[in-house]
Amino acid sequence: MSEHESKFTVWGFIKGFAKLIIGFLLLLQGLIGLVVLLLFVGVLVNVMNGVAGNNDEVSVSIPSEAALVLDPNGVLVETAEEIDPFEVLVEQAYGRNEPTQIAVHDIVRVIRNAKEDDRIKGIVLDLGSLGVPSSSASKLHYIADELAAFKDSGKKIIAVGDYYSQDQYFLAANADEIYMNDFGNLIMYGYGNYGMYLKSFMDKLKITSHVFRVGTYKSAVEPFLRDDMSEEAKEANLAYLNVLWRAYIDKVEGARGLAPGSVENYANNMSSIMQSVDGNFANAAVQSGFVDRLMTRAETAEYLAQTFGESRDGKSFKKVGFRRYLASLGREADDNDPNIAVITAAGTIIDGEAPEGRAAGGDTVSAQLKKAREDDKVKAVVLRIDSPGGSTFASDIIRDELLALKASGKPVVASMGSMAASGGYWIAASADEIWAAPTTITGSIGIFGYFFTFENLAAELGVSVDGVGTTSLSPILATGTGPLPESANDIIQQSTENGYRRFLTVINEGRGLDPDYVDSIGQGRVWIGERAQELRLVDHLGDYDDAIGAAARLANLETYDVVKMKDRRTRFEMLLGNVSAQATTMIMGEQKVKRTNGAVARIIQEAEKQVAFFEEFNDPNASYARCIACEQ
Repeated sequence: MSEHESKFTVWGFIKGFAKLIIGFLLLLQGLIGLVVLLLFVGVLVNVMNGVAGNNDEVSVSIPSEAALVLDPNGVLVETAEEIDPFEVLVEQAYGRNEPTQIAVHDIVRVIRNAKEDDRIKGIVLDLGSLGVPSSSASKLHYIADELAAFKDSGKKIIAVGDYYSQDQYFLAANADEIYMNDFGNLIMYGYGNYGMYLKSFMDKLKITSHVFRVGTYKSAVEPFLRDDMSEEAKEANLAYLNVLWRAYIDKVEGARGLAPGSVENYANNMSSIMQSVDGNFANAAVQSGFVDRLMTRAETAEYLAQTFGESRDGKSFKKVGFRRYLASLGREADDNDPNIAVITAAGTIIDGEAPEGRAAGGDTVSAQLKKAREDDKVKAVVLRIDSPGGSTFASDIIRDELLALKASGKPVVASMGSMAASGGYWIAASADEIWAAPTTITGSIGIFGYFFTFENLAAELGVSVDGVGTTSLSPILATGTGPLPESANDIIQQSTENGYRRFLTVINEGRGLDPDYVDSIGQGRVWIGERAQELRLVDHLGDYDDAIGAAARLANLETYDVVKMKDRRTRFEMLLGNVSAQATTMIMGEQKVKRTNGAVARIIQEAEKQVAFFEEFNDPNASYARCIACEQ
């Protein structure tokens, strides 16, 4: 065989083999596509049957005497942002496991239904993947109260975990039995309010801060003016932090039957406690009475199988997970009874529209209030507020629509979540009744505005700004690289002071409180729920359910349905959403996202938070009623 023929034969073999491989891969791709298509069609048929039968429940097999594994996987929030389940599936396929949001009301609903469900023998609390943001005390208390009611029904609660954060333990304390990994830890550090102060940093960068505020305690802008926290801010912050910490201590010690002072001793004397147990965190928790027993994961699994019985395959215990059980409940029924509409303003109040769960858009919330006003079936409204405030313009847009709703004859009850401060209080003040939890952070009646200019930095870099204008305010057009005209400073400060006077008027008209009195308890000072009631800023102390009951009382309703007012999706969008949710559940099962407890992850999350923070300042008047301290 010639050399030419040899090369041709070898090359032909390579090309043939490559075609074979490519053909095989195309065949494999086709088979995978067929499987996915069949799966999608199967789920589609299942959901269409559900829609045809007017039933949004997902069929979930729950063994008798099973455990509900309460393992919420994400960040605890008032209301969760809607996500595309297929997007989550793709992210998981590429290893991007971002925590989702977990609505506090979903957790409470699951516990409440499980209490009455004869198939559920008890709850297993597995809280390792639950993230609890700062200023979430009222949400935790709401869940803890429901866990206590579940336990009072005679059903058992067992808490298991590799370790417990302070907030996770607050919920675990309600369990009959608490187990932890023998190499785990429980650290209690109390509550604090710390932030970065940037004055010297900005001076070194030659950045000029222009700050406008009204209120001795309005500390939102202090980081740009000082290198430390003012004494007034320390006084106000410590006052509400002490109340939150006392509420934590009382709940934990009461639930665990611990002697008074146990939590304080554990938090303040950790060094000596660790010394007594040779530096073993796990033994410290057991010795102090916070944990009943240390177990490895294998020992925990064996114990749960003994308690609830083995699963059919013998590999685990009889159980149903949080997400699957929630899916099985379907949507809350809306019968032919009159409706109490719940409208939620959660997150920073911003001008314009915003998706639910991300921010409280002034246009979004006001549109929902308008919809409730025009809906003849809605007889009363609960405005659920979990917000540190934000844009004064957006807050007033919401208030205007709330007043129109009241004028139509429909009562409005404001229900405060973990916080309803500053602009959050602005929109609550005009309600017929205001309900707050004992641990709600509210008040912060004050106004501020700020922005930066870089004329000194520009000069340092050799950049000059010059030009002409037709009025004394024309130099504003150069703001950023040029100095702010003194007249502009004066105008903005006057506007800020006018905003504060308007805030006092809003409270005077809504609450009937004298403006001078409101000014004396205002000035940007933060108050906690119990003290706010004493100061007449709120009417009653209670949770979300109490506010619903108050709305029914004001509307003279004996029977009613509670409906959550939100942007309605089309039937086709609802269908696709249900298909996505069920397909994701079938494909992903009960997978957990990766825990983001590492230092690097926390730094990244904080950086993302700071970027989002500045994006939320979009008031057209640069005027803000927002409590920054409440968010830390």
